[in-house]
Amino acid sequence: MHRMGERIRKRRESLGILINDLAKTIGVTPSLISQIERAKAFPSILTLKKIADALQTTVGELIGENETFMENPLLKEGDRKFAKRNKNGADVYLLSNHDPMKQMDPFIIDFKRKGNSTNIMTPANPRQEFCFVLKGSFEVKLNNNTYQLNQGDSFYFYSNVNHLFTNTSNENSQLLWIVNQQNG
Repeated sequence: MHRMGERIRKRRESLGILINDLAKTIGVTPSLISQIERAKAFPSILTLKKIADALQTTVGELIGENETFMENPLLKEGDRKFAKRNKNGADVYLLSNHDPMKQMDPFIIDFKRKGNSTNIMTPANPRQEFCFVLKGSFEVKLNNNTYQLNQGDSFYFYSNVNHLFTNTSNENSQLLWIVNQQNG
């Protein structure tokens, strides 16, 4: 959210609009605009839309929807994007910014005790996947084979093969998961 405030401030300054003028245009206090720009307050979607209109841009631009990893290769831990959650105790977070040209997607998957990858890591077109155990231990079923992975172990496979990762440790576990976007 800090980056959104920076984008608003930069856009406002590039247009030569003062905080007081922007606040008056959209019907809020200058203090609120200042707090939004410093990431001390977060606007409602309605206020964000008014800010975008007043700054002659889109909500998507202000939230960084079109920002590519080439323009901003750094993604701080607090800015990770939640991607997906299943009913089996796994949460997925994207570890990179958007870019239509990127060839792989890196994720962190947090597994609760006994959680598994059902509906997260699903068989797909023949892409390649790589996993590295950051914390805990896992049982991996790949077709008719079973593998035991511990912290520091890695696993490389094709997505189109049936696979299931299950947390076998007595605490939460974590995987680094990288999926390529190219077939083959």
